[in-house]
Amino acid sequence: MAGSNALTGAFTALAKLAIIIAATSLCVMVLVLLWQVIGRYALNDSPGWTEPVALILMSVSALFGAAIAVRRESHFNFPTLVEAAPAPLRAALKVMSRLIALGFGAALAGYGGFLMADSWSVPMAGAPAPEGLSYVGVCLGGALIALFALERLISGDPPEEAH
Repeated sequence: MAGSNALTGAFTALAKLAIIIAATSLCVMVLVLLWQVIGRYALNDSPGWTEPVALILMSVSALFGAAIAVRRESHFNFPTLVEAAPAPLRAALKVMSRLIALGFGAALAGYGGFLMADSWSVPMAGAPAPEGLSYVGVCLGGALIALFALERLISGDPPEEAH
């Protein structure tokens, strides 16, 4: 039981880190886009780096947020189908949705990692960074989705959270 608590604690810490990264990415994206608007309309000199940076930040924010939703089972989930199904079928449907999330997360991580590695040597248009950086959110977010889906497969339903 102690190993299970340690594993749950590790996943909880990882989820908190993912939330911090997603929220920070979202806030920085707002600031980057604000600078783009100021540059374009107030300074009449739109910075070229803002769009690719905003896209990277959006990818990180969206996919890390999706991973948290997978952990809480509010994403890649079929609640209406599960609740309408007979009791013996509910567990199988939950396992199926968790396996689907695991498969999609693994595919995102694998293909995102491939795209990131394949385009790392290509310079990004508009920003002094490698093009492969564009896929970091897909790769890491997909890995988190897969990990949190695996956690749900191992430990079952998430605990009820106080709102």
